[in-house]
Amino acid sequence: MIWTTLAILIGLLAIAVPVAASLGVLGLALTELYSRMPLSLAMGEMAWATSNNFLLVAIPFFVLLGEILLRSGMAERMYNALVQWMPWLPGGLMHSNIAACAMFAATSGSSVATAATIGTVALAEVEKRGYNERLFLGTIAAGGTLGILIPPSINMIVYGVLTESSIPKLYLAGVVPGLLLAGLFGLTVLTLCLLRPQWGGTRVPTTWAARVRSLPDLLPPLVIFVAVIGSIYAGWATATESAALGVLAALAVAAWHRRLTWRVLVLAFEGTMRTTAMIMAILIAAYFLNFVITSTGLTMQVNRFITALQLTPAELLLVVVLFYLVLGMFMETLSMMVATVPIIAPIIFKAGYDPVWFGVLMVLLLETAMITPPVGINLYVVQGLRKRGRIDDVIIGTAPFVITLMLMILIIALFPGLALWLPRVAAG
Repeated sequence: MIWTTLAILIGLLAIAVPVAASLGVLGLALTELYSRMPLSLAMGEMAWATSNNFLLVAIPFFVLLGEILLRSGMAERMYNALVQWMPWLPGGLMHSNIAACAMFAATSGSSVATAATIGTVALAEVEKRGYNERLFLGTIAAGGTLGILIPPSINMIVYGVLTESSIPKLYLAGVVPGLLLAGLFGLTVLTLCLLRPQWGGTRVPTTWAARVRSLPDLLPPLVIFVAVIGSIYAGWATATESAALGVLAALAVAAWHRRLTWRVLVLAFEGTMRTTAMIMAILIAAYFLNFVITSTGLTMQVNRFITALQLTPAELLLVVVLFYLVLGMFMETLSMMVATVPIIAPIIFKAGYDPVWFGVLMVLLLETAMITPPVGINLYVVQGLRKRGRIDDVIIGTAPFVITLMLMILIIALFPGLALWLPRVAAG
């Protein structure tokens, strides 16, 4: 059954069937092949239960939050402010790209939204400042992946729902690794530009007066981050309620800057509906597939297969990491997580690994998948914004950051306390 499942899924993805449809068709195929009961009758209940999950209601709120930041011009002002503070570093605006992605990630919860927003603002500077275009594109694609690691994170919400893990603990666990990864991305740029100074472009002229004037434009992301994360840890709101507070804070900031128009709202709502519909379609199909997989006994088969290998916990972790690195090359990240975590996570937890720590490791693996060809979605987002040339340029420019992510995965595996320290401090 395992090999049949993989063959059907790979075949559907190979002929470019949309991800949500692929997962749904796979579930129906497994029902016909291996189930004595008509499991397809449960599709309606699965769709309702998934759509009605209170935690998942946070997803459209976080998507709307990112849309408001983009449409109201707050993201552009934030980026331009960071430009004033980064020109002294070798690599200049490429550090601004990473810093802006980290700040936007702290409000949006989405990697695609982060890469698209910062890319929209930053790409005009490539030729103007003489940067190495490939590396510049790589900083946007890789920096965008921070959107699902630095809290709030849509993927962490989904992981928490799948594994019944604490969302606040997951958010806290992502802070230190997220900041460390952003620093490692910056170090990657710094090293490459020291080795190849011509890649770093020309410096942006600035003064201390200009830097001071730009500081107010860095405040809105901070205000929204405090509204979202602060309300959770102050005990005032759940993760879903905090997402709604974030939207209210974004609307208030947009109104303060006199950018809250009907056009901004309409565009933000349209973008939110498109993105939310895509995410929920994948989630509903994946939940149905998980129901079928459990009912037909595939989960037990996988458990027996892995148990028979008699792997040590370290060997098991290595196999899981390699599995996700390979699978991430061919499958969209959200669907990959929803389709596999219910099977893999219990095995990992049984081996003695912490669920919150594994959530951070899982997100790092998803980040890697977002910038590895042929299906890395951030590669296509950046190339779509660029509107010229070949996607090979984005892939080559992102390659150093894939290596950096591999290093980060190794660091988290060797030093789990980096992820677990803040949750333990908060727990007292």
